Amino acid sequence: MRQSRTMSMVEAAANVVVGYVLAMATQIVVFPWFGIETGLVEHMTIGLAFTGVSLARGYVLRRLFEAIRDRSS
Repeated sequence: MRQSRTMSMVEAAANVVVGYVLAMATQIVVFPWFGIETGLVEHMTIGLAFTGVSLARGYVLRRLFEAIRDRSS
């Protein structure tokens, strides 16, 4: 069964939202171990930057694998 472009974006977005929440929690715990002291706003800004990259990566990879699947069918 083929996945539509819209559903590829929905899947990628859901994955990124969950990843963002986990990243925020991880940063808050791990940064102090390395002597990195930041406030909540900085954590959110860093998380948003990586979220944008992650969303684009997930979408592009999904579309790439869909194209590979289509060519092999």
